[in-house]
Amino acid sequence: MVNVTLPDGSLRDYPDGATGLTVAASISPGLAKAALAVKVNGDLWDLMRPLSGDVTLEILTLKNAECLEIIRHDAAHVLAEAAKELFPEVQVTIGPAIENGFYYDFHREKPFTPEDLERLEARMVEIVDRDEAITRDVWGRDQAIAHFEKIGESFKAEIIRDLPSETHEISVYTQGSFTDLCRGPHLPSTGKLPKAFKLTKLAGAYWRGDSTKPMLQRVYGTAWRDKKELESYLTQLEEAEKRDHRKLGRALDLFHFQDIAQGIPFWHPKGWTVYTLLQAYIRKITQAHGYKEVNTPILLDRKLWEASGHWEKFGEHMFLSSSEEKVLALKPMSCPGAIEIFKQGNKSYRDLPLRLSEFGCCHRNEPSGGLHGLMRVRAFTQDDGHIFCTEEQIASETKAFISVLQDVYKTFGFDEIIIKVADRPEKRAGDDSLWDRAEVSLKAAIDACGLPWELNAGDGAFYGPKLEFYLKDAIGRMWQCGTLQLDFILPQRLDATYVGEDGEKHHPVVLHRAILGTFERFMGILIENYAGSFPFWLSPVQVMVATVTNDADAYAQTVLQRLKKAGLRAELDTRNEQVSYKIREHSHQKIPVIVVVGKKEMEDKTVALRFFGDTGQQVLPLEQALDELVAKTQIND
Repeated sequence: MVNVTLPDGSLRDYPDGATGLTVAASISPGLAKAALAVKVNGDLWDLMRPLSGDVTLEILTLKNAECLEIIRHDAAHVLAEAAKELFPEVQVTIGPAIENGFYYDFHREKPFTPEDLERLEARMVEIVDRDEAITRDVWGRDQAIAHFEKIGESFKAEIIRDLPSETHEISVYTQGSFTDLCRGPHLPSTGKLPKAFKLTKLAGAYWRGDSTKPMLQRVYGTAWRDKKELESYLTQLEEAEKRDHRKLGRALDLFHFQDIAQGIPFWHPKGWTVYTLLQAYIRKITQAHGYKEVNTPILLDRKLWEASGHWEKFGEHMFLSSSEEKVLALKPMSCPGAIEIFKQGNKSYRDLPLRLSEFGCCHRNEPSGGLHGLMRVRAFTQDDGHIFCTEEQIASETKAFISVLQDVYKTFGFDEIIIKVADRPEKRAGDDSLWDRAEVSLKAAIDACGLPWELNAGDGAFYGPKLEFYLKDAIGRMWQCGTLQLDFILPQRLDATYVGEDGEKHHPVVLHRAILGTFERFMGILIENYAGSFPFWLSPVQVMVATVTNDADAYAQTVLQRLKKAGLRAELDTRNEQVSYKIREHSHQKIPVIVVVGKKEMEDKTVALRFFGDTGQQVLPLEQALDELVAKTQIND
C-alpha cells in the first residue's frame, strides 16, 4: 500500500505500484492531462515512476517553475534523437539543461552548419509530433557499458566506467529508438514537450573540458513553457546582441583583447578613465565606512598557499613561477595576504572589527575556451575587503555591509537585488562542526536584516558559506556581483589570533566581502546595462565642444578651458566638417553633451547644448550652462 500526503495535508491510499499519474487521475481528469512530473519527498520524479511506502507528493504542471528544467532536459534528449536520425554516424556525449536552455555535445568528423541547425530543429518538431513515450529502465553497470559499446557510443561507455565503483545500477531513458544514459526525471512523452524551443548556436568543446581529449561540437538551444516566453527571451537575446560589451568596447574605443595577452584586456584612455572613476568611487565609499586600504603582493610563496588550503583546492588555476629554487604563484585571491597583514603586531578584542580594503590584482589560469570578453578574464582586480571580527559581531557587520552594497547598486541604477545563501560544498576544508556554526551564524545575520533570501545549495567557498548578491540589468538579466563569505577556517589555518577580554588568544572570524566583484566584469555589466551610454558622472568624455564654422574656433577654445577648469572631462572638435556630421559622429560615441558654438553663440557669449538621446537643443548663457553641467557631475544625478 502507498500512503500519499498531498500539499494540502490530505491523505490518500493507493495500491503498490501506483504512479504520480495514478494520483493525478484520482484527483481530476484535467489534472491528469496537465501533469508533467511529481515531487516525491522533495525530489523530482517521473510521472510514471512507481511509488512505494509513505510519501509526500506534489503534482507538477507547466505552472510550476520546476518543470522548466525538465522541459529543457527533454529538449536536449529530443535534439540528440534528431541528430542520431539525421546523422547516424554521430556519437552523443552529454546534454544538460542550463540557464535559459540546454546544449548537447556531439562527436562528428564533419562540422555542423547553420543549415544543419535548421534541419535538426525541424526534426525535433517531428519527434514531438510523434508523441513517443519516454520510459525509464534501470540496468546493471556491465549491461549498460556493453549496450553503449555495442551501438558505438564509446563516450557513454566511458562515463559509466568512470562512475564510483559502488555505483551498480544505471538509469537509462528510451524514447522511440533512442536510449540515453540519464538520471532524469523526464516528461511522460515527447508530445508533452512544448514547441517553444529553438536551436541558437554552434560552439566547440573538449570532451570533459580537457584539451588533450577529442574536440566535440556543441549545439546550444533554448526552451520555454510556451511561445510567449520563447519570443520574450529571443527579443532579450537580440537586445543583448546590440549591447554586447565586446562590440561596444571596440566601437567606443574603451578596450581591446589580443592573443599576446589572452584573457587580459588592453585598456584604452576612455576605458581606463571609467575604470579609475569606479575605483575612486569605491575607495571613497569604503573609507567613509571605516575601511583601511592595504595592498598585498601579487607573487607569493607556495608555502602560504599550501597553508591556506588554496594549493590543494585551487592549484590548477594558479600561474606559477620560480626563483632560487622556490615555487611562487600569482595570487588568485587576496585573502591569505590580508590575513598576513592582520597577524603583524598584537591584536586585541578592542581592535575588532578591523576592516581592511584592497584593490586586489589577481590572476587565474582560466581555460581559453571559457574566456569571454570582460566577463571572464585571466587577470582582474577585485574590490576586496576583509573584516576581522568576533563571532558576536557577525550580524552587525553583515547588516552594515549589505546597507553599503544596496546604496552602491542604487547609484548605478540597480534597484532589484536577489540574495542567495550558498552553503557547504562537497569539497571543503574544516570539520562539520565549524560549518554548522558558520552556516547558522550567516543565516541568522541575513535574517536579522529582515531580507528575503534563497538557498544556493552546495555552492559555498571551500572555507565557508557565503551570501551572493544578484542584480537585474536593464533588459532583465541577473548578474551575481557582490559576495560576503563567512570564514572560521582560514584564520585557524594561518594562525591569526587576537587577545580576548579573558586574556586568552582567540581566532577572529573573517568576513571576505566584495561589492562590485571584479572591476573588469562589472565594467562589462555596466557597458551592457547602459548600452554604452554611461551616466554623466561616469562618462569618459562628458562634453564635446563642436564648432559650426572656423570663425568660432577661438571662442570654442575659451569654452573648452572653462569646462575643464570647472572639472568637466571635455574635448574639442574644430575639424572643417559640417556640424551635423560632427553631431552624428559624437552621438554614435554616446557622449552625453555636445556643446555647439558658432558665430552667433560667440557674439552672444552663449552655447547650444545637445543632450544624448534628445533631438533638440537648448541655448544658454555660458555661465548658466557651466553651472548646469557641473551640477550633473553629482554621482546620484
